[in-house]
Amino acid sequence: MPDRAHVPATGPAEGPAAIDDQRLEDLISAAHMAMPVELSSLLRRGAALLGLDNALIYLVDLQQRHLVPLDERHPTLPVEGTLAGWAYRTVSLRVTDADDGVLVWAPLVDGSERLGVLAVRSASLDGARLRRSRMLADLLAMAITSKRAYSDWLVARTRTAPMSLHAEMLRAFLPPRTIGNSECVSTAVLEPAYELGGDAFDHAVVKNVLHTAIFDAMGHDLSSGLTTSVAMAGARNARRSGADLPDLVGTVDEALAQWLPDQFCTGVLCELDVSTGVLRWINCGHPPPLLIREERVIDHALAGGPQPPMGLPFRLAPVGRRVRETVLRPGDRVLLYTDGVTEARSEGGEEFGLDRFTDFIIRSTASGQHPAEVLRLLIHAILDHQHSDLRDDATILLFEWRPRGHRTDQTRTSATSTGRPVRRERSQASAT
Repeated sequence: MPDRAHVPATGPAEGPAAIDDQRLEDLISAAHMAMPVELSSLLRRGAALLGLDNALIYLVDLQQRHLVPLDERHPTLPVEGTLAGWAYRTVSLRVTDADDGVLVWAPLVDGSERLGVLAVRSASLDGARLRRSRMLADLLAMAITSKRAYSDWLVARTRTAPMSLHAEMLRAFLPPRTIGNSECVSTAVLEPAYELGGDAFDHAVVKNVLHTAIFDAMGHDLSSGLTTSVAMAGARNARRSGADLPDLVGTVDEALAQWLPDQFCTGVLCELDVSTGVLRWINCGHPPPLLIREERVIDHALAGGPQPPMGLPFRLAPVGRRVRETVLRPGDRVLLYTDGVTEARSEGGEEFGLDRFTDFIIRSTASGQHPAEVLRLLIHAILDHQHSDLRDDATILLFEWRPRGHRTDQTRTSATSTGRPVRRERSQASAT
């Protein structure tokens, strides 16, 4: 496998002796102050302090197909078919023998958000070095997250193509792909990554309530991107002011009517009380959410008559937004999506379709895939179906409720779990 040789050895390091507190404090302080371009040198310093030989940072690209080294002298690795990619996809440590020691691939995860992987080289491996590899990955994940908000260089390293102006504008508003904790997780993907039109997603946690939303503005140009941006800003402004769901949607209606009177936006906005499982939502002219329970879609569980798209009530006649409500069961998953997902067509005109869409989700979930990995695989399947030539934006958001006391094999090793599994490869030939 090509990903074994990309971390150069720097000579034998000290064994796993006790870590000097002052040096560790200095390292953490340096992480706070380091410029993004200094992360690689910070990493080398951290590896030496922890008794490791050397380490390299790999960030996942925008479409989650490649792992891009922060050190530009090293080659990019594919997510599929490499040990590095396996660590990223499964959020698990992967250990393999190297020519002069061992190589540990550790996932870089901030909360629930997968950032990439860390490659750590060591002359030998024991419990202390393995724990320190995890510590180093956790420190670097926090440092990367804090700095990419203002580092164009870090953002550019994860792009593989030029980005359109309207896509740049929309992406500036997007939250992380995945958020959550031990009780709930929300994750989303959207394509075309570099040519977004009017699709977007949003999710946030306010105390014990998970807020999720999906938006689809009319058109596929700068004005549609602006419409979605105003809708997202209106929703966030109302949410952060403590508005209830109907008032939140009303704020978006009013903002669009005032500032973009010729535009409208469909969408679904949800609130999940994580302590009780109560789900409330408003559907504004959008495909209804889907409820997946025990590996099957519950027909019409989250249906109900859709209401006018956001921005239209003020142009037609003010209407009161109706809130739908249900109670989820532990382990339930809810899917929000735009019509570009199900209407994606192959060259022969065959639609990807709702049945294929939900079947993919169910089969991937049953195989033990994490929610973020399920959507990564799904959006790639949709792109492959249409030969990467989407005629409309395709956006998917999935959230799952898993309250305390309810655990499955999958959630025990999720990205939000503190104990990540380790897989050891004894030889190059056995790597998959």
